[in-house]
Amino acid sequence: MKAFSNNIVYVDTEFTDLNPYTGEILSVGMVKPNGEEFYVEIAYEGEIHPWVRTNILPTLTGENISRDEAKKKIADFLGAGKPHMVAFVPQYDMVYMVKLFGTESLPFHWMPIDFASMLFGDGQDPGQMRSERRGVLMHYLGLDGNDYPEHHALSDARALKDVWAAMVQ
Repeated sequence: MKAFSNNIVYVDTEFTDLNPYTGEILSVGMVKPNGEEFYVEIAYEGEIHPWVRTNILPTLTGENISRDEAKKKIADFLGAGKPHMVAFVPQYDMVYMVKLFGTESLPFHWMPIDFASMLFGDGQDPGQMRSERRGVLMHYLGLDGNDYPEHHALSDARALKDVWAAMVQ
């Protein structure tokens, strides 16, 4: 498999709830194909789903910035080229990015690339990319799943980049 374009960025977000009507973005991790990385945590003081409180909050550093500052830093990192967002099940990542930026100032191409669908089309079980089973897929691809701590946006973006690189040559 060969990628259509190299104008991509590997993205993972963590958020307060799967429900996009009530949830808000907590952190964003991004990795460019050249290995350049970006990570930010966004200030939030509202309700948080119990699963997120148990599994996501412990991975955060607590060094939060405002939504406006996060938007500027994300846009600066991405530049003017509007890369395609590559994410594992990007429906959530894209929704939370649209909530952050709005549709008019979204710094990504409007069409995200769904890595779960790519795995499915390659005959792989997309569930193997989920954190609790990620080691199975990584071992198959010659990667060490222990190199990627669970439920951290930057770590998950790194894992996505490395799995992509192992599959898309």
